[in-house]
Amino acid sequence: MLPVRKHQPSPQKQDVTETRIAALQMPEGAAWTTEARGAALARVRKAGLPARRDEYWKFTRPDSLTQVEAPKAALFDAGDEIVFGSIDALKIVFVDGVFDAEASDDLSLEGVTIERLADAGAKDIHWARDLYGVLEERGQSHVDRPLAALNTAYAGDGIVLHVTGRVSKPISLIYHHKSKTSDAMLHHLIKLEEGAEMTLLESGPAAARFNKVMEVDVADEASFHHVRVQGRDHERRAVTHLFGRLGRESSFKSFTMTANGVMTRNEAVLELTGDDATAHIAGAAMGDGDFHHDDTVFVTHDAERCESRQVFKKVLRNGATGVFQGKILVKPGAQKTDGYQISQSLLLDEDSQFLVKPELEIYADDVACSHGSTSGAIDEDAMFYLRARGVPREIATDLLTLAFLAEAVEEVADEALRDEVVVLLEGWLVRRRG
Repeated sequence: MLPVRKHQPSPQKQDVTETRIAALQMPEGAAWTTEARGAALARVRKAGLPARRDEYWKFTRPDSLTQVEAPKAALFDAGDEIVFGSIDALKIVFVDGVFDAEASDDLSLEGVTIERLADAGAKDIHWARDLYGVLEERGQSHVDRPLAALNTAYAGDGIVLHVTGRVSKPISLIYHHKSKTSDAMLHHLIKLEEGAEMTLLESGPAAARFNKVMEVDVADEASFHHVRVQGRDHERRAVTHLFGRLGRESSFKSFTMTANGVMTRNEAVLELTGDDATAHIAGAAMGDGDFHHDDTVFVTHDAERCESRQVFKKVLRNGATGVFQGKILVKPGAQKTDGYQISQSLLLDEDSQFLVKPELEIYADDVACSHGSTSGAIDEDAMFYLRARGVPREIATDLLTLAFLAEAVEEVADEALRDEVVVLLEGWLVRRRG
């Protein structure tokens, strides 16, 4: 039997939690949303907001995410730069966490019904009642995730997608940051019916402080593709949560590119509940200076012949910090599991650091699970090879950096999107070189 956590938050955690809660106002909605939000608030109070002594926060200071006021974040002028600008996609825009109808496209697309969470939550009968907060609550079973529960309790808006067929083009969520003190919460719901398929894109800094939850329910033989770019405004702080539940022969693929950001924590909690399901989650992060980036992943295998891959690469310099905490849990009966986990960092100086906690917990006897983690500098033999052929050191460093990140980028299935990510990576390297 799997262990059950029993604990009470310390008085200090309780004080921080109640102070934060007192500054928030719960949105109004139908009875089912009020019930779900109340249950989420109870989860927050039971666990308490995270503190540095918590096992899964020992590498990342949560203070700036739990204090009442959002720390100020200077705005970055990107000019006319548009991420995924070459991709034909339906655009949905949020400005500091508020839906911008004028900047967004018409929310009509074959194969999917698109609504705002605020509108769906006002209806007495809606399919979202069976998903809102459900996967987030399931994700609390082994590790407390109080910031996700706080989001479920208080997020006022987001996007609700009901995917019933093969969506002809990607849906692009664009997050603009316009206020230096903005404090945004968004909660997205995505339900893919049997055999459905869609691609979701996300880009932009979102807010000075951003708390986002995405719950994705992937039915039998359905496919969900997710590509996200976090960057631009360096002083921003963000905590994101991606909860996924996979049915039989379904596919879930998510890739995140992160460049800049004084503090970013991306959590992913995936459950493979149907036989022959596949879940891939990957990330490429590049940080310079006071950059702190944390990927925390928990993948549960609860069916037979399922495959999961976790591939995370970080390039760090000038004192930047990277964190990876990844776990594969194989439940009893989940035979023929194939679980793979790799986390690596490329340290471009002696001041940066990479902190890791890889875990395997296996209760089945016919599995193939592996994890590995490495940290190192530029390969001097490869550098010598390039320099001997006339390549300047800085350009050679960029080429070797791109080669290092390639395994993570290859997890992006769509070639056009993969090319777009490579262009963004190259642009970041060029700007840092300049």
